[in-house]
Amino acid sequence: MQSWQDGGGTPGSPLPAMTGGTFGYDELAAATDGFSEANLLGQGGFGHVYKGNVRGQEVAIKKLRAGSGQGHREFRAEVDIISRVHHKNLVSLVGFCIHAEQRLLVYEYVPNQTLESHLHNGSSRPALDWPRRWKIAVGSAKGLAYLHEDCHPKIIHRDIKAANILLDYNYEPKVADFGLAKCQELEQTAVETRVMGTFGYLAPEYAATGKVSDRSDVFSFGVMLLELITGRKPIMESSDHQPETLVSWAKPLLTKAAEEENYEELIDPRLGTNYDAYDMMRLVACAAAAVRQTSRSRPRMTQIVRYLEGELSAEDLNGGMAPGQSAMHRSYGGGNTDEIGRLRRMAFGTGGGTISEYASSELSAPTSEYGLNPSSEYTASSAADTEDMTDVPRRTGSGEARPGATERLSRRTTVSRQAGAGRASQG
Repeated sequence: MQSWQDGGGTPGSPLPAMTGGTFGYDELAAATDGFSEANLLGQGGFGHVYKGNVRGQEVAIKKLRAGSGQGHREFRAEVDIISRVHHKNLVSLVGFCIHAEQRLLVYEYVPNQTLESHLHNGSSRPALDWPRRWKIAVGSAKGLAYLHEDCHPKIIHRDIKAANILLDYNYEPKVADFGLAKCQELEQTAVETRVMGTFGYLAPEYAATGKVSDRSDVFSFGVMLLELITGRKPIMESSDHQPETLVSWAKPLLTKAAEEENYEELIDPRLGTNYDAYDMMRLVACAAAAVRQTSRSRPRMTQIVRYLEGELSAEDLNGGMAPGQSAMHRSYGGGNTDEIGRLRRMAFGTGGGTISEYASSELSAPTSEYGLNPSSEYTASSAADTEDMTDVPRRTGSGEARPGATERLSRRTTVSRQAGAGRASQG
């Protein structure tokens, strides 16, 4: 695939009036019937996405808003990064087009919309069943682990969320929208002057200081796991009608799950008892570990994949900590209402920083497929480094760390659940 640079220009500069890419503009226009409304899949802050058929292949064509500097930066990131990654759980970039000020990206067509649409958009759609939720969790974990561990330099996605997980008709997930992705050399932690992401998914250290690493993606992935488990949105309304993050709501229940071996309060009521209790335990354990307050206390995505596949112990996943245990619960990632209010004020122009026109799916219109309303942006202050605040291992009465707490949410729960189901059927 040709480089995006064949079209010239650098991010932030006026877009060059040049032509290049792997597809011609007229070819893409013909593939979409002149970018007709009938072929429109969605629209958002940076442009429109159309369904088309080009060279015998069904594709999704993202037509970025002409002259958009941010759109140009996303175009560069998408072409530079997606063109060199190949994994069944990552959406594929088929090609691109540069035509005067127009920038177009051509993706494989993924027909079954997004995880967000299946979990949160409307009661007319049947609830996702447990096998599909499990498949989506494991597949998206593998795609993200590939970006972190098998790409050199590693790729930090920076906008992992349910709206960026596309599903095919077999419910195989594909991680999409690499417009905010960053390459990271070795174990460096980059510091961003503009924090990009989506409310409810941002890791605490990233929101507070601009520090981004692969563990920032892990936090966002943990929020997405909580959505799969609970069926709830990443930002909710609390009992006193104040905004509350899913993480802050879930943390006490995660702790209770470890202490009482009971996690039923977490589970999406639409699932009823139709889930595998042992696999649910593993998903809950992964979510709890992924949303820990500090980045260094979270597992890597490869550890999460291995644990989900039964190749890693709970002790190795948790590093001696019980789910839900953290030394700090007061930052944005922990869901403090005042902090969410501050971010809302920044978003809607009442001072204290800037956020661009595109907000999260919870604070604006629903996010479309292929990353049309991808993220929120604000200027990060030089807040205290949350990296220095470490999670505290839960201890038993003997003073020793209590390992493997999640493992006691064991297969006997499955047995008791099956027995209960049997009694119910006999009644």
